[in-house]
Amino acid sequence: MSKGRLFVISGPSGAGKSTITKKIISLKDNLFLSTSVTTRKPRIGEIDGKDYYFYTKEKFIENIEKNNFIEYAKVHNNYYGTLKSEISEKLEMGKNIILEIDVQGGEQIKKQCSDAVLIFVKAPNKDELEKRLRSRNTDTEEVIELRLKNSLKELEYEKFYNEILINITIEDSLDKLSQIIDKYVTGGDIS
Repeated sequence: MSKGRLFVISGPSGAGKSTITKKIISLKDNLFLSTSVTTRKPRIGEIDGKDYYFYTKEKFIENIEKNNFIEYAKVHNNYYGTLKSEISEKLEMGKNIILEIDVQGGEQIKKQCSDAVLIFVKAPNKDELEKRLRSRNTDTEEVIELRLKNSLKELEYEKFYNEILINITIEDSLDKLSQIIDKYVTGGDIS
């Protein structure tokens, strides 16, 4: 049995990463989502163990100290990370894994897993990004401003990614993402 392929989806908040990732998982039976860990509060409808593992800050730091994360970062005043156990077992079983993580985590994954495929998702422009953040109706004005400010820094990371996906429409982005995944699953090399 061949080893699975690891795909990493990153980009600024509001670019559409979560929407695209959830939809591509439902379309591809050979692709599995790795559940990340976070210290942020759950959004409406999010389920612990499915959307994220929701940890206290203390429990998260304890797992850092035990070296249980393949990557972790502090983003927007919350910790996010991926447990090693979430990845290694599935890859060894030949499953293709997709991670939806921030750019700091993407950078850590690239250093540890040279054959991981990093895909950077971004909105077509800053105005569209702001519109998407505001339409969520989940963040305060202060948080939206912080996310917009951080998006400028995050965009600087796109040059380290194997593929860039400009998310204009969900349908078009899903089609492009599906093509990217198929290319690498069938033996495409990391460039």
